[in-house]
Order: sequence, then structure tokens, then C-alpha cells
Amino acid sequence: MFGLETEFGLHLDAPNARAVTPEEVAGHLFHSVVKWGRSSNVFLPNASRLYIDVGAHPEYATAECDTLTDLIASDKAGERIVHGLVEEGERRLADAGIDGTIHLYKNNVDSAGNSYGCHENYLVRRRADFRAFASALLPFLITRQIVTGAGTITRSPAGAHYSFSPRADHMWEGLSSATTRSRPMINTRDEPHANAELYRRMHVIVGDSSMSETTTLLKVGATDLILRIMEARQPLPDLALAKEMQAIRDVAHDLTGEATVELADGRRLTAVQIQSTYLDLVRAHVGGVIEPTPEVERILDLWERGIEAVRTQDLSQVDTELDWAIKLRLIERYQARLGCALDDPRLARLELAYHDISPTRGLFHRLQRDGLAATVVEDAAIQHATTAPPATTRAALRGRFVSAAVAAGQDFTVDWVHLKLAGGSKRTVLLKDPFRNTDERVDVLLTALEDPSAPVD
Repeated sequence: MFGLETEFGLHLDAPNARAVTPEEVAGHLFHSVVKWGRSSNVFLPNASRLYIDVGAHPEYATAECDTLTDLIASDKAGERIVHGLVEEGERRLADAGIDGTIHLYKNNVDSAGNSYGCHENYLVRRRADFRAFASALLPFLITRQIVTGAGTITRSPAGAHYSFSPRADHMWEGLSSATTRSRPMINTRDEPHANAELYRRMHVIVGDSSMSETTTLLKVGATDLILRIMEARQPLPDLALAKEMQAIRDVAHDLTGEATVELADGRRLTAVQIQSTYLDLVRAHVGGVIEPTPEVERILDLWERGIEAVRTQDLSQVDTELDWAIKLRLIERYQARLGCALDDPRLARLELAYHDISPTRGLFHRLQRDGLAATVVEDAAIQHATTAPPATTRAALRGRFVSAAVAAGQDFTVDWVHLKLAGGSKRTVLLKDPFRNTDERVDVLLTALEDPSAPVD
């Protein structure tokens, strides 16, 4: 069971307008959401959550999914849902005397150096040694950026260079329960959104936002495979790192894959060697802990080719599948055409355009239409996911309830585990099992929506 949360960068291009605050732009952007949901923090008919996060930027959290194809469809549906707010937002700004274009970026760093995230959530069994369990995942997360990073032009006093991950330089520690005063790789706040006696949530916040569906497949899929092995209490290789914060930065800025990081036991290994060790571990468990499926084989094949691309510097193996390689090839082509250095502002604009979620302005979408970016799910599945929840998880219940309540014009309250009708008995249904997609109590609430005189107790 997994989910993704994406914080979108928000930018208003209105050079001749008066100064406009991000809060004002976000307010116009979310006007239609507030109109029907009576809040800027709502759950949608597709069972996902949409809201204005701290910093006045949109955030979309997918519904809980039990397949990677559902997750990718829901994630890409979120881009369409958020972009769907832009036209009215621009119209409302125009009515206020501000002619401009709203851009939404699925990236992780703005021009001022602020960072915002893409958070991964994995449901795991509750265990007494959760901190040790989470800590054991860190060497994998620190080095997986060589295959799952979004890629970025890094500018420093020494000049500009290309890095695997824009997020890596903004991590402050390995584990922490803090959310505002610290930025850990794994947030350990105990908030499972499920039966707390059985489950914990592995809340990974070190990853980059992925434009590529195949990068998302590898990022979440490989992490899930490692977690399956860990949950089966199978031993992991001893790859604990001596200096985690130093390691994540060193890996990010070494595109050759040749730099080594220091392990706690004094050894020095490259990120390629560490990722290869994890890949070999997973392959050894296929047919045992891990059921062999075409999807698992696709993940392992892409993982292997990604590692090999870094080792050999032959990006042709993955330059339609992994974000960092897709973007680097794009930047190199434009750089050659323009005859400019890597720190040229035109390349910075190009990089932003890659992450623009607009289907007409976004460069990634253009690459995808031209067959230069691979896909995982059909376009029809993404469009379906904009209004329909995943059918095989608790999300199906939430989505049905939200759709029915909105259609009936009934006041209601929803979060990840609660469904509540306002008025009458104000009955609340608690859904603690994320794997359960049918529930007679929800059927009673739906009947009450169809017939307000029907009892709900």
C-alpha cells in the first residue's frame, strides 16, 4: 500500500502588474475548490486530497493504492486536476486587474533556493524497532538518486554542474519527527492513517518529484521491493554510512558515479556499488519473498540499466525513462544549439519548462508526445483517475462517499480514516483498514444521502 504527495511550485508571470502575493494567487487558483468544498483543503471524488499547503502552494496527495499502475495513474491525474484550476485562476486575476500567466511546476527547488517536496508513503507493519528499521533504509535512499533523481543544474561559486538530485542539498538529517524545523530523509511522526495497533507509515521525504512515469515506477517500486525484504526480516547487507548528510551531497554531485562514500565500518564504496548490492539482494529474493511478475521484472531491468548507464556513462540505455537522463540530454542539445555555458539563464528557463505541468507549455509533455519519454499507463487510465478512485482499496469507499455527498449537496467531513455526515445523528464511520474496499456502514451513509429521512444508526 503506497501513496505520493506532491507540492507544486507556483509562479505568476505578470511583469507589468502590481506586486501580487503567493497567497493572493493561490486564493484565486483555488476559488472553485473552495466554492464546492467550502475549504481550500478537500478530498476529491477520486479519493485524493487537494489543498493549499504552508507557503501558499498547491499540494496533491494521491489516494492509497495497492498497485503501482493505480499509483502512477493517480499521481498523473493530480497534475491534470491542479492544472485544471489555472484557467479560472487567471480569469479571476484578470478581473482584479492583473493580466498574467500562472505556472505550476512539479519540481523541488525555486530560484531563491527554497525547497518543496515529493513525499512517498509506504504502509508497513508496526514494530518496536521502527527507528532502527527506518534507519536501515537510509543507505538505499541516499544512493538511489543515481537512478531515480530528477536531475538539476547546480550553480555554485565554483561554477555550474549537473547533479542527480535537486533535493539532496536540502536534507538536514536522516530521521526526525519534525516537519518544519527539520527536513529529514524519513519523517518518523507516528501517523499511520490506519489501525495504529497494526501499522506504521514509512514517510519518505528525500525523493525528487518525477515527471517520468517510468521513474516513478522505479522509485516507488524498488523501494517497495526493499521494504518487502525488510518486513520479511531477511538480513540486509551492512551498508550503514559514516556521514549520511555528506554522502547524499557527494552522490548527488558526482555524475560519473566514481566518487566513494565512507561506510560506518571504514570501507569506501561508490553509489553504483551500493545500488548494485541492493539490486543483487532483490534478485536473490525473487521467487521467495518477492513474487516474480512482469512488473517486478520491469522494475529490475530498469534498475539494472540505470546503474549501468551511470557506470558506463552511456545514457542511451535510459534517456527516455529516467528523469535525470531525459533532462540532461535535453539540456545538452539546447546547450550545443545555443553555444552557451551551463549557467546560462536560458538553460535555467528550459529546466523549469521541463517541469511545467501544462500540457501545452510543458517540455516533458512535448517529449512524451514525440515518443521521447516512456509511459507506464494509458492516457485513458489517467483521465479515469481524475474522477474515479482506485477500486481495490479503502479509497473506493471514500470516493463513493464524497461523490454522493457532493451530488446531494450535503455537508460532510472527510479525512483519510473518517467519513462523517453533518446534521441528524452526525454519524461518523471510522475506516481503519486501508485494504478494505467494501463496508456496510458506508452503504448506510450512502442510503442516507439518497433518502435524508432514512435512519443512519
